[in-house]
Amino acid sequence: MKRRNLLQSIGALPLAGGAGQLLAAPAAQSRLLIVFLRGAYDACNLLVPVSSSFYYEARPDIAVPRPGADLNTALPLNADWGLHPALRDTIFPLYQKGQVAFVPFAGTDDSSRSHFETQDSIELGQPLDRSRDYRSGFLNRLASVVNGATPIAFTNQLPLSLQGKVQVPNAALKTVARTSVDPRQSQLIASMYQGTALASRVNEGFSVRDEVTREMTAQMDAASRDAMTAKGFGGEARRIARLMSDRYNIGFVDVGGWDTHVNQGGAQGYLANRLDELGQGLAAFAQEMGPGWRDTTVVVISEFGRTFRQNGNRGTDHGHGTVYWVLGGGVRGNRLAGDQVRVEQATLFQNRDYPVLNEYRAVLAGLFARQFGLNAGQLDQVFAGVKPRDIGLI
Repeated sequence: MKRRNLLQSIGALPLAGGAGQLLAAPAAQSRLLIVFLRGAYDACNLLVPVSSSFYYEARPDIAVPRPGADLNTALPLNADWGLHPALRDTIFPLYQKGQVAFVPFAGTDDSSRSHFETQDSIELGQPLDRSRDYRSGFLNRLASVVNGATPIAFTNQLPLSLQGKVQVPNAALKTVARTSVDPRQSQLIASMYQGTALASRVNEGFSVRDEVTREMTAQMDAASRDAMTAKGFGGEARRIARLMSDRYNIGFVDVGGWDTHVNQGGAQGYLANRLDELGQGLAAFAQEMGPGWRDTTVVVISEFGRTFRQNGNRGTDHGHGTVYWVLGGGVRGNRLAGDQVRVEQATLFQNRDYPVLNEYRAVLAGLFARQFGLNAGQLDQVFAGVKPRDIGLI
C-alpha cells in the first residue's frame, strides 16, 4: 500500500473476528512490536559467553573479548555472559534499568537452516508436522482475539505473520540505499605492486575477492527479503513509535543485513556496526514512546542463530538456536530468562549450533497471556496445540 493510500484509508479498515468469539481486553493500552532480524544474526557475539573458553577457541578472529577496561570488550551482565560493546550507550543502559531481558537458546524446532523456510515457519506459527496455511500468520491470529486490536506492518509488503482474516494496513518505510564496496583501496594496493613479480597474483586475488563478494552479497540480500537495513531502522524508529503511540497496538517491522558469512568482525566490524544501528533505533523508539513505553513490549527475533565456530572466511554460517531480546517499560529485565545451559562443545546442537531450549511459540504465548490477558482457548487460537510458558518477562 502506498503511503498516500494508507493515509486516506487509515481508520477505515474493519477488523474481522469469529462470530461470537470472546475477545480479550488489552491490559491498559498495551502495545506489542515484533522486530524480525532477517538473515539470522549472530547471537553468540550479541550475548557473549565470557566464561566459556570454548567460545574463544572456536572464534580466534571474531570473538568479543572478556569484560575489561577497554571499550572494545564485552559489557558484563553476570559471571557467564556479556553484551556486545556496540550497545554500550543504547541497550545496556536500558538493561541496567530493568527494561531489557534476553532469552538465550531460543528459536524454533525447525532445523532446516533455510532462511526462507524458517522465516515462513516462524511467521506462520503453525505446527511443523502439519501442512501450512499461508493465509494465517500468528500476529493476525493474535489480533483476532485481542479486543480493540489495531495491527500494522511497517513493511513494503504485508508479511506472513500478519496475513489472515483481520485486515491489516502496511506502511512502506523509506529504504536506505546499501553502501557499496569502495574500490579505491583495492586500486591503491594494486598500484603498489605494479611492475613487480607479484602484480598478477595481487590483481587475480582482488578479482576473485570481488567475484565472491558479489555472489555473497546477492545471497545475503535474498535472505533479507527486501527488508530495510539496520541503518534504515534507526532512521525510522521514531516514526514507528509515533504511529504506535497514536493509533496502533500490534506492530511488525523487519530489518535485513544479518547474513554474515564473510568478514563478520568481532568487537568492531560489520556486525558491530549493524548492532550499533539497531541499538540506536530501539533506544530512539523507547524514548519516543514517552509515557507509553511502560505499556509497550518490543520482541526482537530472528529465524535462527549461526554456527558457534567461525568459518574460513572469518564469518559464521547458518545455525539453529538464537537469542531473543525483550524490551519495554514493564519488562522484568536486567536478567537472562528461560532455560539455559553452560556453553561447551558437548552442549552444542549437532556439534555446531546453540540448541533450542526455549521454543518461541511457547515463550510468546506466555508473554501474550500476560500482556493481553488471553485465556487458554484464545492462546490456542494463536498457537494451536502449544502449552504456554510464562518465564516472567512482564
